[in-house]
Amino acid sequence: MIFYNQVYQYTHKEEKSRMRIIELESSIVYFVDLHGDTSMPKNTLIEDLENEIEADLLLPISDPFLKSYSDKDLTDKQIQKREEDWRVASIGWENYKEQLLDKKTREATLQQLAEQFEIPKIKVKRIFSRFWQRGLNKNALLPDYMYSGGKGKEKRLSEQSNIGRKKKYNSFKQRISITDSVKKQILYVIKTFYRKKNQPTIQDTYDYLLNEYYSDSYYEGNVLKYRVWDDSRIPSYDQFYYWFKKLEDPKLDIQLRQSDKEFNLNHRPLLSNTALETDGPGTRFQVDATIADIYLVSSFDRNLIIGRPVVYGIVDVYSRLMTGVYVGLEGPSWVGAMMALDNMITDKQGFCARYGIDIGEEQWPAHHLPGIIIADRGEFEGYSVENLINNSNLKIENTSPYRGDLKGIIERQFRTMNGRIKRLSPGAIQKEFRERGDRDYRLDATLNLNEFTQVIIHLMLEHNNKIVDKYPLEKKMIVDQLVARPLNLWNWGIENKKGRLQIVDNRNIFRLNLLPKAKARITRSGIRFKGLSYGSEKAINEQWYLKKRGESLEIVYDPRQVNQIYIPYVNGSNYDTCYLLETSIQYKGDYLEEVEFYKELQQEAKAQEKRKQIDNRINTNSAIRSIIKQAAKEKKDSEVIHISKSEYLKDIRANRQAEKLMNREQENFDLTSVADQKKANVIDTNVQENLQEETPKKPSSRLMEKLKRKRDEEYEK
Repeated sequence: MIFYNQVYQYTHKEEKSRMRIIELESSIVYFVDLHGDTSMPKNTLIEDLENEIEADLLLPISDPFLKSYSDKDLTDKQIQKREEDWRVASIGWENYKEQLLDKKTREATLQQLAEQFEIPKIKVKRIFSRFWQRGLNKNALLPDYMYSGGKGKEKRLSEQSNIGRKKKYNSFKQRISITDSVKKQILYVIKTFYRKKNQPTIQDTYDYLLNEYYSDSYYEGNVLKYRVWDDSRIPSYDQFYYWFKKLEDPKLDIQLRQSDKEFNLNHRPLLSNTALETDGPGTRFQVDATIADIYLVSSFDRNLIIGRPVVYGIVDVYSRLMTGVYVGLEGPSWVGAMMALDNMITDKQGFCARYGIDIGEEQWPAHHLPGIIIADRGEFEGYSVENLINNSNLKIENTSPYRGDLKGIIERQFRTMNGRIKRLSPGAIQKEFRERGDRDYRLDATLNLNEFTQVIIHLMLEHNNKIVDKYPLEKKMIVDQLVARPLNLWNWGIENKKGRLQIVDNRNIFRLNLLPKAKARITRSGIRFKGLSYGSEKAINEQWYLKKRGESLEIVYDPRQVNQIYIPYVNGSNYDTCYLLETSIQYKGDYLEEVEFYKELQQEAKAQEKRKQIDNRINTNSAIRSIIKQAAKEKKDSEVIHISKSEYLKDIRANRQAEKLMNREQENFDLTSVADQKKANVIDTNVQENLQEETPKKPSSRLMEKLKRKRDEEYEK
């Protein structure tokens, strides 16, 4: 299978001969060589190229120009030159693609573009050569300033009349004829009265017509009233209704009485099919998010309800195959969208295996980048998506606000999914079935995030094998007896259609264009981010914790797990990985949402204990003050009146020694007392008395007596 924008290298040539696929047709492939200052497109049969690949003469290789540049790292001159060249490349490629691919018309087209933009023809050639060679994206046109200068130096990247209806019975009173003036009156009341947000009825509008043009006003007291004319002088309701319908503008009525959104969603004519807008798998993917109608519990403690999860889905417009999914607590936001995009290019067999679901690669073969992604505004507008567009051959089409119908395929899939969840899962929202006094469905929450992800995966796998109703099968599909299931349509489209599927060679560089960025701080306890500590070999070798302590640095991170964070290099092609330190290893393998949830839980627990801590501190201070007060009273009662300061302060050492000896009498461990009590009934009394008489008096006892006497003498003086 030849993929769009894939780079190949010949193995049988001495010099490196690389080429990039820049366009695919039914049987012809266009490519450019990656070497040379100017390189014009060549073409060959897809069959010949596939034969060379099968014979290992041509090998797919990683894109050597795949980078992750951020505009903030580029200089103003680089951005200016890129935008000037991009204007030439984008307009020329969009309007003159066939002429540029055709060798017979190429030179004339290049000359036409040179005159249009008032630049030399050779410059136009170089612009398109760089555009084709380096991946057909905006950043392919960046000047190579980063390679200028001395080696090893740091570089900065910065819009008839009718006489009226005939009467069926002559007994009916004659009505007026509907002249042009009457029609103008009807049209006027439609414009000024009917087309209002309060949505007056047709009967209300008819009454307004009579009030304005076919009635007399009079006062009854101070109250202004109206009297409608005789029936022969006014249009009947049937006449009004007939001309109302002839003069109405349904589209304008809905837009002015309700909204443009209501018309576009529920009344807009459906004259086409989204599949007709594509030329095979990968031409367009639709992405959307929904908040699932179910409450989940924490994976740490099932007694903790964590709310409703966010589900992102990506679907291929041509085949209806689900190509990406994300289930989490983040969003709807860029973080959730980023995770879905990463899953889009992920091998689904390995993805399902992480959740204990074994599938074959043929059951979910989607792991590609499309040509266009159709998304909502909001999460797909901003810095991160700009990085993605500039560094890859991908376009983002944002829909108008409140226009979910423009992403009808994925919207319909979400409705079906939520319906299944409501019928099967505990904790699902059941508002339409609840009555007053019923049990709160949130109390039935049972599934955690991991288990709910398993449920979503099974629903996705079921969808990929479900027959698509009202799919516009092509004649060749009918001849091939194709059953319109997403998997069948995907595989058939790859074999028979062109499409725009792209393979991502370096997933890590792709992630650098997706991952959210944040600030981390270097501290003595490691690189601190979201309350967790990280470390890296580079940080240790370069002594960051000493030389850069207190500094902040830009990192990228994956909210799905907190095992590591990444520090991107300025050159856009590499990064440094920082791993969790032992002090934060307990959170290894956890979602960032759950880590933040437990950090908040800790803060709440501390806040609840704060009052208890204050009470404890107050009571402790009160007890200390009580002890001090009692001691001061006893000191005052025992104070010797006639004693000098010097006498009061002398002999501190002797007093300390006496106090120490008295404390030893109370503090010493007497292990014989328990043993003596156990043997009291067997020891001879006389022997015991003799032992006591023979036991000499301890020197410490004599010293204690001496110290006591000396202290008493000093107090008697």
